[in-house]
Amino acid sequence: MFVEVIRREVFAYSSIWGEEIVRYAFIYLAWIGAAAVVRERAHIRIDVLMHYLPDRGKALLYILGDLVMLGVAVVSVYWSFETVTVSWKFGSVSHGLRVSMVWFLMAVPFGFTLMIFRLIQSLLRDFKDLVSGRPVYEGDKLFD
Repeated sequence: MFVEVIRREVFAYSSIWGEEIVRYAFIYLAWIGAAAVVRERAHIRIDVLMHYLPDRGKALLYILGDLVMLGVAVVSVYWSFETVTVSWKFGSVSHGLRVSMVWFLMAVPFGFTLMIFRLIQSLLRDFKDLVSGRPVYEGDKLFD
C-alpha cells in the first residue's frame, strides 16, 4: 500500500493490480480480525445493563448473545458459499490481477467459519464459568 501511495502521489502513476491486492488484503484482514475479537470480547458493545446484573445474569446474557451470533454466522456461511459457487461456475476473474474471484469471495465464508470456532470457544468458557460460579469473562475494557 505504501508503494502504491508513493507511485500515485509522487509519480502520478498507479497500477490497478496494486490497488486490488491492498483492497482484498484489507477484506481478509477485517474478517480475520472480526473472528479474533469474538473470543476476547473486544468488539464494540454497549454494556450499561451488565453493570446492574449479577454474575449469573451476565453469563446468561453473554451466552444468549453468543448463541444468536452463532446462528447468524451459520446462516452467513451457508449463504456466502452461494456467491462463491456462482463465481466458480461462471469463472469470474478480478479486473487487474486476472485471478479467480473465488479466492477473494472466500473471505466471507472463511471469516464466518473462524467466527463460529471462536464463538464455540467463548460458549464453552461461559458455560464453565456459569457452572463453577466464577464471574464470566467480560474482556478488556477500553475505558474505566
